[in-house]
Amino acid sequence: MILQPVDPNEQFKHRRHRARRRRIIRRAVAAAFLLGAVSGLAIGVRVMAGEGSPTEQVAKSKPKAKPVKPAVKKPREMPYEVRGVHVTMALASIRGKVDEYLSLRGLNTIELDIKDENGEVGFSSPYAPLARKVGASRDYYDPERVVARMRESGVYLIGRVVVFEDPVLSEARPDLAIKRPDGSVWRNHQGLGWTNPYDKRVWDYNVDIAEAAARAGFDEVQFDYVRFPSDGDIDQIVFPGKTAAKPGWVIAQFLQYASKRLRPLGVRVSADVFGLSATRDLGIGQVPKRIAPYLDAIYPMVYPSHYGPGEYNLPEPNDQPGETVRSSMIDFNRQLRGKKTVVIPWLQDFTLGRTYTLDDIQAQIDAARVTGARGFLLWNAAGVYTENALAQ
Repeated sequence: MILQPVDPNEQFKHRRHRARRRRIIRRAVAAAFLLGAVSGLAIGVRVMAGEGSPTEQVAKSKPKAKPVKPAVKKPREMPYEVRGVHVTMALASIRGKVDEYLSLRGLNTIELDIKDENGEVGFSSPYAPLARKVGASRDYYDPERVVARMRESGVYLIGRVVVFEDPVLSEARPDLAIKRPDGSVWRNHQGLGWTNPYDKRVWDYNVDIAEAAARAGFDEVQFDYVRFPSDGDIDQIVFPGKTAAKPGWVIAQFLQYASKRLRPLGVRVSADVFGLSATRDLGIGQVPKRIAPYLDAIYPMVYPSHYGPGEYNLPEPNDQPGETVRSSMIDFNRQLRGKKTVVIPWLQDFTLGRTYTLDDIQAQIDAARVTGARGFLLWNAAGVYTENALAQ
């Protein structure tokens, strides 16, 4: 084989070409490394500045979905004209007693005690743990079964919660009670302790109980004794943690708080007030026009026997039940003009001062209707009601 002669110049050109290529590759690698380092540093700075990772940045660039608001349950319809009676938890515990009330002619509403003046709660619930802890919870009735019976009968069910008069809680938790100057628990003329309206823990205690009833299916929660004390040695009262808020604002704030918690559960919220609370300031914190924005209904207790001689220019209001109710309702209508809150009076179906008859009850019902009330409830502490009173 004859070998071709090798040109030294060609070999030199070849080596120079390869060397140049190696330099180009090294520069490219160095540049790529430098670019990656700079990019990493920039990402780190953005993360430290709170801008997130590249994946998060992509996610942020997408339009955010609007948060879904929790569904608010709608309450059951209130009767066009409420016609009902008050039932204690003790009576509800008697076998067949609820059915007796359901058989009353004309009845479409029952107001049943959830928590009464004695501080007792009619049932036990995990939603009201403090009531169980202090021994207030009893087993008078099963709330779900009562609700089912009312629904079956087409009856509107109101649950009554007595708020600040509370012998059980004030005894078990004196730190939540109204006090005397010496630090002991203050009590009214009947020896019953009251809890402190300025203490939000007392608010929570009562609203927890109301929530338990709402979750069981009650149509409405009606707060009673939602006021400051009116009897007893008032001058000796000390309110721990008292603020500059006047009683009328404290009660309004409580009802605002209660409504905010309860209404999303599909329950109406209402309150009982004294029959004279729309006529003048009674000094107990009940100002109808102030609490109305937070309530679906206000229930004035317009019992004629509770008005003194000369009220509404009547020599003896108890002798003129129709005129007494009419006069009180006119004052409520005046205070609540323009408000959506409905007014449903408590009427007297008990004897005090003189014997009350069906005619006396009828006179009160007529007065309620004439003044535009959304109905009426009859009160008798013993739970004994005049025959045919609801059918008028």
